[in-house]
Amino acid sequence: MAQVKPYSLFTEFDINLFKSGKHFRLYEKMGSHLVTVDGIDGVYFAVWAPTAKQVSVIGDFNYWMEGEHQLNVRWDSSGIWEGFIPLVEKGATYKYKIQSNNNDIKTEKADPYARRYEHNPNTASIVWDDDYKWKDKNWMKTRKTHNAIDAPYSVYEVHLGSWKRHPEEDRFMSYYELADDLVTYVKDMNFTHVELMPIMEFPYDPSWGYQITGYFAPTSRFGYPEEFKFLVDKLHQAGIGIILDWVPSHFPEDPHGLGFFDGSNLYEHPDKRKGYHQDWKSLIFNYERNEVRSFLISNAVFWLDQYHADGLRVDAVASMLFLDYSREDGQWEPNIYGGRENLAVISFLKELNEEVYASFPDVQTIAEESTAFPMVSKPTFVGGLGFGMKWMMGWMHDTLEYFGKDPVYRKYHQNDITFSLAYAFTENFMLPLSHDEVVYGKNSILGRMPGDEWQRFANLRLLYGYMFTHPGTKLLFMGGEFGQYNEWNFQESLDWNLLEFKPHQDLLNYYKALNGIYKNTPALYEKGFSGEGFEWVSYDDHENCVISYIRKGYKEEEHVVVVCNLTPTVREHYKIGLPTKGKLAEIFNSDDKAFGGSGVSNTKQITIKKSPWNGKDYSAELTLPPLAVTIFKFK
Repeated sequence: MAQVKPYSLFTEFDINLFKSGKHFRLYEKMGSHLVTVDGIDGVYFAVWAPTAKQVSVIGDFNYWMEGEHQLNVRWDSSGIWEGFIPLVEKGATYKYKIQSNNNDIKTEKADPYARRYEHNPNTASIVWDDDYKWKDKNWMKTRKTHNAIDAPYSVYEVHLGSWKRHPEEDRFMSYYELADDLVTYVKDMNFTHVELMPIMEFPYDPSWGYQITGYFAPTSRFGYPEEFKFLVDKLHQAGIGIILDWVPSHFPEDPHGLGFFDGSNLYEHPDKRKGYHQDWKSLIFNYERNEVRSFLISNAVFWLDQYHADGLRVDAVASMLFLDYSREDGQWEPNIYGGRENLAVISFLKELNEEVYASFPDVQTIAEESTAFPMVSKPTFVGGLGFGMKWMMGWMHDTLEYFGKDPVYRKYHQNDITFSLAYAFTENFMLPLSHDEVVYGKNSILGRMPGDEWQRFANLRLLYGYMFTHPGTKLLFMGGEFGQYNEWNFQESLDWNLLEFKPHQDLLNYYKALNGIYKNTPALYEKGFSGEGFEWVSYDDHENCVISYIRKGYKEEEHVVVVCNLTPTVREHYKIGLPTKGKLAEIFNSDDKAFGGSGVSNTKQITIKKSPWNGKDYSAELTLPPLAVTIFKFK
């Protein structure tokens, strides 16, 4: 038998933290690490397998022979197996062969903490480290201003495999190639952040990355770990933040993954009512187990620490919070108080956010949470879950429903477009038009718009203008900015050829301008999470399908007035109430000819008169372009 030398990176303090669920830097200890012991180079391996009888490292360096390199179990009942194998080098492929005390079951597993994996369909872990030299010092020093809750926050959601494929070779573009094309494009389009659908290693392309087997490695589909760091670095050097989708809700049953890891339900909850996700045919983490909590929180910290991520968008939070999520009566068990809330998840999410914000106060965590669960984005010290933001799924649903209707019927559905303001300030909301809205027969966003081609594009400009003037941060899935006709297909590139046609190029220019006006108009973002930043002018003009409101920033002179005409009828001499005298000047108009509009506008400054209207002391008469949002500034 080849020699495995006793060696450990763990201290007694590490073990105590691990057992108590408080070790949030496990990636520094677990997994494979290139080290030198007694002058000999090699690799230290450490894996958690408490039900194991024997754990062997098998790999290309021992011809995948079980028993050649048997790890030593620690004496402290931590369940950690470890040891130093001399002369193993960077780039070696390996797995853990585990013989269980549970009926001598044998499993062959990838390393849960590996920094790199083989390209699918191969599944081995790879010994790896890198000495990447970051060049984003200026961004890291100042990013708190870009990620603040009173900063403009416009996010471009991207699936790396289908944003753009290599045109000549019809293959994925690498992290390096994307660092040129994607960074240049996002910068030019005036987005503030990119959000990547999961880039952690995953085996099955149709899962889009949401079924993860390698939580600590960027997928090898697009290159090496240091190449992904290069992409992040380039985004930061261009002044663009990066948010990573993170999936602590479930994981797949693939034989090399986390499921039934050591012949027992190690990472997943043993009770299928809490441990199996029926919708996704996947396993659910056991949030009641301290070591699993350490694994997950360490993973969140890893991406913020090692890859300089500026935020984590936490997937499927609703499925985690509720014991009866997608379950019938009898398929779930109430908590100790008789409720449907998963108390272990609530405490886990609070601890996660406390650790993230304590260690990285200049990042954001964003919850994809589709229910009315209270205080998701409130601090834990007042009883909240502690997230920085929450996706506003109600706004998304109501808005798309409304805009899908022919304008002739909209006057009967005014409440759909105004209802979101009844609860807009209960959370720190992000307004998402995400990938979930352009798949599974839902149609593209443009494809949902009614009317002829001109009206469809005008409706889409109006929808986007309404989104950018509505309180909350913004998120758009790739392709929406130029009017992708087809539903998203993860196997193909976006239809960039559409930009050869004027309506699509005009829409692209419009979204770029919209990002620009948003970033340069403090009233549209400074108080985006506060009722102090919004005042209705009129929400009840059902007959004309017009809504109007004031957006407010820190300085009164920077307040703006927004008017949305939700029909194709031009409205002249349209009267709105205002709180002050002075003049109004039009500063943005989605009906501008430069954006493919008809060119109806308010070319001259408008005098505000002492004439009460809409419950206010003053008023002004405006011209409202068809299917358009118009923004005015006080003069």
